[in-house]
Amino acid sequence: MKYRCDACGYVYDPKLGDPDSGIAPGTPFADLPSDWVCPLCGVGTDMFSPEE
Repeated sequence: MKYRCDACGYVYDPKLGDPDSGIAPGTPFADLPSDWVCPLCGVGTDMFSPEE
């Protein structure tokens, strides 16, 4: 499942991960490190909502 940043609209896609932040492709949103932040606006995972 993809998650969208409520602040800026960035979409975290587990299939792609976030290689620029050291997050490997295939990493589920629930398994992101606690210090991971949106690569566009810097908010934490608590500001993301599941995308339907």
